[in-house]
Amino acid sequence: MRPWPDRLERLVAPALLDKVPRDHHQPDAQLRRRRIVVMAALILGAVLLGLSLATQPGDPAFYPLTLSVATVWVVGGLLSGPLHLGYIPFRGILRRPVLTPIALGLLSSVVFVLGALVAREIRPLRDFLEHVLAHASQGNLVLVLIVTLVNGAAEEIFFRGALFAAIGRHYPVIVSTIVYALVTVATRNPMLVFAAVLMGTLFALQRRASGGILASMITHLTWSTVLVLALPPLLST
Repeated sequence: MRPWPDRLERLVAPALLDKVPRDHHQPDAQLRRRRIVVMAALILGAVLLGLSLATQPGDPAFYPLTLSVATVWVVGGLLSGPLHLGYIPFRGILRRPVLTPIALGLLSSVVFVLGALVAREIRPLRDFLEHVLAHASQGNLVLVLIVTLVNGAAEEIFFRGALFAAIGRHYPVIVSTIVYALVTVATRNPMLVFAAVLMGTLFALQRRASGGILASMITHLTWSTVLVLALPPLLST
């Protein structure tokens, strides 16, 4: 029987560490075009992101502003050039990643829920958490969940799709995570920036390992769903 570190490595390595074969070569002209599109979308998206989270809880403007951010990420991602879904090895065969990303999303959400249990006992941290979740607590939960999931998918198309490809071969995991966190600074909420650093690293590792955006997108959507549904009741106690 394999010791548990070996079994853990056998599960984690294909999803986060080992790189599947891929041929994503970009001609120089395509790479320059991608970088220009990505830069323009980054500036516009960051501005709209800051405006969306500056709205008061319950303000109807929150929903169109948030969806406009998602639109910028999706349009910027698609206009930048080809995107890929990716594969991970499973029993010696390359398959589209589904179950493993769901498991990573659930595991990540458990870690964040446990962290929220600690943070709610520290007044400054609780205030930042309540600010993040104010729209879910005081607005329409179904609409908040929908726009959260739309934005999560859009972020993967852009940050782990277009931006990751625009960086090229040199440190794409580190650079894409830093840019993701810097854009999140527009929210003026350190809890969101902290989450962006942790989850951005996880998503980028998935992107590098699988060669595409499907794994990180599924993990992102799973994680977001659990947190939107679980954290507001947790903080209300």
